[in-house]
Amino acid sequence: MIIDSLLDTDLYKFSMMQVVLHHYPAAQVEYRFKCRNPGIDLVPCIDEIRAELAGLCQLRFSAEELDYLRGWRYIKSDFVDFLGLFQLNEKYVEISPAADREGEIDIVIRGPWLHTILFEVPLLAIINEVYFRRTSAGLDLAEGRRRLRGKIALLRDTPDYSGCRIADYGTRRRYSRAWQEEVVGSLRDGLGNQLAGTSNVWLARKLGLTPLGTLAHEYLQAHQALGPRLRDSQVAALEAWAREYRGDLGIALSDVYGLNAFLRDFDMYFCKLFDGTRHDSGDPFEWGEKVLAHYRANRVDPRSKVLVFSDGLDIPKVMKLYRHFRGRCLLAFGVGTNLTNDVGPQPLNIVIKMTRCNGQPVAKLSDSPGKNMCEDEAYVSYLRRVFEIPAPVTESAG
Repeated sequence: MIIDSLLDTDLYKFSMMQVVLHHYPAAQVEYRFKCRNPGIDLVPCIDEIRAELAGLCQLRFSAEELDYLRGWRYIKSDFVDFLGLFQLNEKYVEISPAADREGEIDIVIRGPWLHTILFEVPLLAIINEVYFRRTSAGLDLAEGRRRLRGKIALLRDTPDYSGCRIADYGTRRRYSRAWQEEVVGSLRDGLGNQLAGTSNVWLARKLGLTPLGTLAHEYLQAHQALGPRLRDSQVAALEAWAREYRGDLGIALSDVYGLNAFLRDFDMYFCKLFDGTRHDSGDPFEWGEKVLAHYRANRVDPRSKVLVFSDGLDIPKVMKLYRHFRGRCLLAFGVGTNLTNDVGPQPLNIVIKMTRCNGQPVAKLSDSPGKNMCEDEAYVSYLRRVFEIPAPVTESAG
């Protein structure tokens, strides 16, 4: 089995799941899969993916894993008790060849949010590993190791970068589970304190690292159906998060409606309440300058706040961002595919995104239009009007 522990996922799945248990236990959602690489034939992988899914749905949390989760300050005992009873159910997942797109596959996850939220990350990891086992069986990982050593040396040995710390965010698009474990272990041994941790809870536990993460786009998207009204959905999501964690896990995600719409809602109260913000689309240098200016305008010292960068980073880009913003704020960098799937073959750019909540469409309108994913064009247009988001020039006026 590719996945043999339910901890083999990203931390933000557990932190969001706890909020769902306490605030939205009846919410019903739908997720859909998309491969953004052109010309990738995933249809031959379907049977193996289904077999791995069946195995995933047999897993339960062990007593030792539950004790590990119980030791985190921000995880509540009733949530760990719930996880002790939890098991994924494959009845919520449909996998089939796409009817109208040759070589592509459709994956739909539909059911209670509380019981489907943990599917995304392991399913994406399964798809990656099944695909690369079929297309690059017997690959010599010597090239991947050579590249990894170069990245470690660049960050570790360049003068004046000892304070530049990175984290592994690469579970969803890793080449394989074994390779991610080797990568993170090499980073730990080669970088020392320059490795801040990993988003992967299983690896954090196994390698003695700090698990990192707060919330993802789906959390804010769901509030489009859960909030008091659409225009207030972002504020409602942030307030619910603050009520749950009381100051812990205080990094806000800024690009569900684009940065300008985020900053209109991220007022002085939120500026002071949250530890920082995370970048995941658009130009990171422009984003950072705008966020720092916003803090200053709200009488908050940017040097006390964290800017987290996590969008398509590699080590040279991390170093450029560090050099640009160093000393003006606190900095964190999450590096994903460039660490865990840089072994030779082209990585898959695959996602599973929430598309509906409680029967109505939800969408993300980020600062990178290619990341948007919603099948209901009328709803997207309505969302743009509500949040005063102009349509990208690449979109038709009609």
